[in-house]
Amino acid sequence: MTETPGALRRRDVQRRFDRVARHFDQADFVYRHAALGLFDRLSPMQVDAARILDLGSAAGRDHGSLAKRFRAALVIGVDSSLEMLRLARRRRRWFTRSAVVQADAESLPFADGSMDLVYANLLLPWIDDLPACFAEIARVLRKNGLFIFSTLGPDSFQELRLAWGEALSATRVRRFPDMHDVGDRLVRSGLRDPVLDVDVLTLQYHDADRLFADLRQSGAGNSLQLRERALAGKARFRDFRERLANSAMQQPLKMTLELVYGHAWGGGPVPAAGEIRFDAGSIGRRRR
Repeated sequence: MTETPGALRRRDVQRRFDRVARHFDQADFVYRHAALGLFDRLSPMQVDAARILDLGSAAGRDHGSLAKRFRAALVIGVDSSLEMLRLARRRRRWFTRSAVVQADAESLPFADGSMDLVYANLLLPWIDDLPACFAEIARVLRKNGLFIFSTLGPDSFQELRLAWGEALSATRVRRFPDMHDVGDRLVRSGLRDPVLDVDVLTLQYHDADRLFADLRQSGAGNSLQLRERALAGKARFRDFRERLANSAMQQPLKMTLELVYGHAWGGGPVPAAGEIRFDAGSIGRRRR
């Protein structure tokens, strides 16, 4: 199998989130921050949702907020990590309508047009084939249903990229598409009227060990296909740490995350190639 620069090892991602599931809540502050941003943007929107898909739901912490926002709605959490879904099922609240499904976001086991709202909090950074993922979301989302999401932009983890250097960063730090590319892919998938905006979150650490611990506990390890097969040599890793520390220059170590928020609306069934659809009610009648 040919390996693609920037592509992820899907099985490694799944295993990593299985391992961190039990302690994920201790390092999910970025997910919590992004969730607050999503609900702030969702608040003024008029959406009638009876079936909600929480895509990349992890441990299901957003299920309660979604159920509170949309009373009596069925919230379905989808994740590739079985351990995350088990945790979500154990913490399920009484009297809430929810379910969990283990599935791949690029191949969803739901009927066309069956969802009123698709919610994805920081799922997209773990997706290689965005067009395939967006096509699946467009397929399961009903016409005029809402897709709302958060993701990471290309300026994220720039400090790590600089510390590794140009030669090594490509195999150690994932690059993310900018919001213009994301918006274009949304439209091409059949979703309509995308709106995106960017927020910059800067994290501060007193030492690199705390930073590395948070990256491990949040599942944000290196799962790139082209990562080096062996662990970095001691000298190389020491050089990386020194560059990271020098970039701080007596100040707290900073880590930049470019948070991209966006939403788009369901456009209804997407015609197959060469197929044209139109509303029969729009056909005029010629009078003689």
